[in-house]
Amino acid sequence: MVTSAISSRKRETRDSVVIRFAGDSGDGMQVTGSQFTLETALAGSDFSTFPDFPAEIRAPTGTTFGVSAFQIHFGSSDVMTPGDAVDVLVAMNPAALTVELRDLKIGGTVIVDTAAFNERNLSKAAYARNPLDDDSLAKYQVLRFDITKLTADAVKPHGLSSREAHLCRNMWALGLLLWMYGHERTATIEWLNRKFAKKPVIAAANIAALNAGHAFGETAEMPEHLVGYVVPRAVTQPGRYRTVSGTEGLAWGLVAGLRAAGIEKMVFAGYPITPASALLHTLANLRTYGVVTFQAEDEIAASGASALRPCTA
Repeated sequence: MVTSAISSRKRETRDSVVIRFAGDSGDGMQVTGSQFTLETALAGSDFSTFPDFPAEIRAPTGTTFGVSAFQIHFGSSDVMTPGDAVDVLVAMNPAALTVELRDLKIGGTVIVDTAAFNERNLSKAAYARNPLDDDSLAKYQVLRFDITKLTADAVKPHGLSSREAHLCRNMWALGLLLWMYGHERTATIEWLNRKFAKKPVIAAANIAALNAGHAFGETAEMPEHLVGYVVPRAVTQPGRYRTVSGTEGLAWGLVAGLRAAGIEKMVFAGYPITPASALLHTLANLRTYGVVTFQAEDEIAASGASALRPCTA
């Protein structure tokens, strides 16, 4: 069992926090955000999330068009939105920094992987010079870590290739953020073991990276920058709760509107593409409520299908 993530060092209390994980579409930011959300829920916080997917046609690695992000707003009271101003930005490369920095609060914290800020990546992100070497980030608290190397060191005993080790960086970053906010790692470790049940070496390496990021926060002698925080548990009424995504909320809203308007059936035509696929899948399971779904071959066909009328059978 993983012991409590609360450090012996004094932690600052925050009523609410907005964190955004951002990186290339292959950096696993959606996974990182989802697992942080799971641990946040288990910690007793109220929260709202916003996954920001890149284009389905994958942009060249390291470009601003390929940035993927996941934002979570969590706190000790009712959280109604994913948040606007960001308290902590995790930027895995220069492209993520240049795209997402505009939403970071003045005085907010930005965590970067210094290894990614090389000449090639800086050029792809349209940086004339390295922002880590000038005063362009002076109004923020910048935490610079060679996450790439720290991850490689953590997973080295497991014999991974350089590419495989690179793919574990998101777990190292997750471990650090879990430490910063006093969250556990147990659920994430269990999830990794399930996900890579047929690849135990990969599971072990990712867990090693996760633990290394957490241990780094625990032991780093950087009290002026790297401090831990506590977000008190939200007060909730006893009962059964259900996690609802925006997609599910939209689907249920369409059905509620259907019933409120006194209409028996509705047709939804869609083309499977992230994130619209989830809406098509959700509505397909609501046939008993009068929903007819039509999977088209592309967006144009889906638009043309709007003229279809549901059959009476």
